[in-house]
Amino acid sequence: MKVLIMALFLSLIMGMSKKSTDSSVELDRQAPNFSLINSDSKGINLSDYKGKIVVLEWFNYGCPFVRKHYDSQNMQKLQKKYRNKGVIWLSVVSSAKGKQGYLTPLKAKSKIREEGSHANEVLLDPNGEVGKMYGAIVTPHIFIINKEGALAYNGAIDSIPSYDLSDIPQAKNYVKLALDNLLIGKQPEIKKTRPYGCSVKYE
Repeated sequence: MKVLIMALFLSLIMGMSKKSTDSSVELDRQAPNFSLINSDSKGINLSDYKGKIVVLEWFNYGCPFVRKHYDSQNMQKLQKKYRNKGVIWLSVVSSAKGKQGYLTPLKAKSKIREEGSHANEVLLDPNGEVGKMYGAIVTPHIFIINKEGALAYNGAIDSIPSYDLSDIPQAKNYVKLALDNLLIGKQPEIKKTRPYGCSVKYE
């Protein structure tokens, strides 16, 4: 209970008000295309994955809420499970140069190995253009795009806003629920939740 209260308090001081979760990308509307470089300095376009379910995961390796899901292997297991089902998983880094979580392509390559990431790509957005376009406010903030290219889910990875690894097994995993429905041709039952985590370190 103490951890949950602390997490809720942290959510307030990190600017996670209802107003701040309003995204410029609307649910059930076409997700805007973008182009970012990956860890090989190669340009990757969202449109490259037309006809695929795509997960956008905002990532900051120094954030304790992100660490919760990576140190427990929870994020990597989700990435691997759904990649094996044909889902495209893109981790997006919108941390500006000089701020927590900033990655160069070379550092991103090292971090991918270190974390054991199973994302298809780690994409670098140091000027924050794509993060702001989508309304990403925290790490991890998850957006899911369906096969038709529309935004199908926007919000938290799960239902317990804490950085305690022991909370993961008892949390409702919104990402898993949404992907399982999309993979059988159904709409997610829960399309929007309040994301929790560290504020995205925009410039």
